[in-house]
Amino acid sequence: MIEETGERVALEALHAEIGRFYVRDRALLRVQMEMGKALQTRDDIDPSAVRTYLREVARYFEGFEREARGHLKNVESRLARIDQVQFNLTAERGVAAQRVEATQGVLTRLREIRRR
Repeated sequence: MIEETGERVALEALHAEIGRFYVRDRALLRVQMEMGKALQTRDDIDPSAVRTYLREVARYFEGFEREARGHLKNVESRLARIDQVQFNLTAERGVAAQRVEATQGVLTRLREIRRR
């Protein structure tokens, strides 16, 4: 049984932390509600209820973490492509600016000759 120990305090902290998430998963919502009721009482908490709770928390949040890591990897990949595009465009801009500068010199001389 889970008594007033560090384990109960840890369960209370875990329950509170999960409570800050917007969860729509019915199985997790069910065990979250059940654990909340169990934690409100000062009675011992059934170890099988704790195992069920921890199993559902692990199932949900391990999947959530995999999804979040996949999303992060995708975003980082897209940012790397954007960085490369920005680098290439900056280089291309420099070349275009040099071409404008070079042609301006020619056009300036051309205007000078035409004015004579």
